[in-house]
Amino acid sequence: MPVIVFESGALSKEVKAELIRQLTDVSVRITGIPKELFLVSIHELPDEDIAVGGVTVKELKQRLAEQRARNEGTGTVSEG
Repeated sequence: MPVIVFESGALSKEVKAELIRQLTDVSVRITGIPKELFLVSIHELPDEDIAVGGVTVKELKQRLAEQRARNEGTGTVSEG
């Protein structure tokens, strides 16, 4: 039985459902193994317990939300 483990910060129920569906579909398409044999496990960690470049995911999400709010006010789009 193939096992797919997806580890991330907090996700909505809708995102988790879509991940399960798409991870399974892609794996079936690539391997030819029946989807009934795949086990998908999503491991969520608190955003405060994950960091990238020394900055927690919680803080990164806050920065991104602030940047989006500023961009919406000016009508610009920024990468990264």
